[in-house]
Amino acid sequence: MQGQNQQQAYDRGITIFSPDGRLYQVEYAREAVKRGTASIGVRTTGGVVLAVDKRIRSPLMERDSVEKIHKADDHIGIASAGHVADARQLIDFARRQAQVNELRYGEPIAVETLTKEVTDFIQQYTQVGGARPFGVSLIIAGIANGKPRLYETDPSGTPYEWKALAVGSDRADIRDYLEEHYRDDADLDGGIKLALEALASVNDGELSPEGIGMATIDVETEQFHHLTDDDKREYLEEFELLESDDDEESDE
Repeated sequence: MQGQNQQQAYDRGITIFSPDGRLYQVEYAREAVKRGTASIGVRTTGGVVLAVDKRIRSPLMERDSVEKIHKADDHIGIASAGHVADARQLIDFARRQAQVNELRYGEPIAVETLTKEVTDFIQQYTQVGGARPFGVSLIIAGIANGKPRLYETDPSGTPYEWKALAVGSDRADIRDYLEEHYRDDADLDGGIKLALEALASVNDGELSPEGIGMATIDVETEQFHHLTDDDKREYLEEFELLESDDDEESDE
């Protein structure tokens, strides 16, 4: 009985390590991320691509209310997987830090700097009693000094830099696809193609413009650009990934 009570203490207490050095609440937060729909980031020579799965639970839900890609600054975009409310808090924090940096130093914040400020904020919630970790992972993408950068934040507060990554459900399968097909010399269109194909690989090989979200930050303009449904449809048709029923529905 006493052993069970000790185990519950490790599970419930964010400030208590288990005997083998684990923080169970952080691990539970990672499980919450896995329950969110997939988000993908791809870094290319021409910029960075963000793609997300925006499947909705009911046809009565307004799909525009499902927000998984956000603009943090003119040159930085963020995609999320996990608890949406937690993501909104972190994205609001990131936007404030970007504005503070602009006002204080008169220049846009670096992607790496913003990522580390966000992860420092996340880390505080892994060692403070009366709070829980953020149940969300972010993909932070942007351009710094003319170079594309791509980072992931973990519920533990650890930042990772990637060439291509996925967070959320089906992460392992999507990552295997990215590892197999990623090319260092791909341009921005090549990155868009890879991101869509990776997303389609876990969605029966087909996607609809309404069921995904996409954004790019290209090296030339260093501007965050959200793709419209028409843009996404063109790419899906070009790469032969358009959902077969989509054309029929649009004719009705």
